[in-house]
Amino acid sequence: MNEERGKQYDDVIAGRNPVSEAIRSSRAIDRILVAKGARTGAVVGILAKAKKKNIPIKEVDVKKLDFMAHGANHQGIIALAGVKEYASVEDILALAEERGEPPFIIILDEIEDPHNLGAIIRTAECTGAHGVIIPKRRSATLSYAVGKASAGAVEYVPVARVSNINNIIEKLKKDGLWVYGADMNGTDFTECDFSGAVALVIGNEGRGVSRLVRENCDEMVSLPMKGKINSLNASVAAGVLMYAVAAKRK
Repeated sequence: MNEERGKQYDDVIAGRNPVSEAIRSSRAIDRILVAKGARTGAVVGILAKAKKKNIPIKEVDVKKLDFMAHGANHQGIIALAGVKEYASVEDILALAEERGEPPFIIILDEIEDPHNLGAIIRTAECTGAHGVIIPKRRSATLSYAVGKASAGAVEYVPVARVSNINNIIEKLKKDGLWVYGADMNGTDFTECDFSGAVALVIGNEGRGVSRLVRENCDEMVSLPMKGKINSLNASVAAGVLMYAVAAKRK
């Protein structure tokens, strides 16, 4: 299901003035959709403001905007608002400190399916993870579909959106976290010591963990496949590994 369909969002902000005000107010905005050929006049200034705040911008056919606006005069531009404000990585680390626990963080390397992201956030909440980190590009965002799939967990789990996953991994390693990446060719997860400060990296549904991120991880871990299928759904694999970490943290 396409996460950009209007029915998948609590709030579709249509029109130049409403979009401009939403950006100015620092509201959580997942992305801005602009009609092809509409980068003129006031729209240029709006997009410039969006770029300064690192809000993703995508050009789409005007018919798509017509559908998403549900009859409103969109004037060639729509903003898709998030269901929850994004946190910072510092917020996530502070939560761990507040709880008196070693950090337990989930890093998602370009998870694109909103249902997978929502399911992962839900399991992160259930296993006591302190937060989830996603990239700003090529990733599902905190859309209505994600909020629904999380069964409300998005209200309790801080989600940080960052420009560069590798830079964040380096920072977390300096802060004392051991970074595990999920990979078919990694060490059997039952043989891993997940105690202490842990960051768990889950890769894209089709491509897995990217090469640079894999090289940046301290250790790659795998889930043994006993049947004829050689991989699990990303959110299922994440769930198994999160509970493995949670068991060691007891």
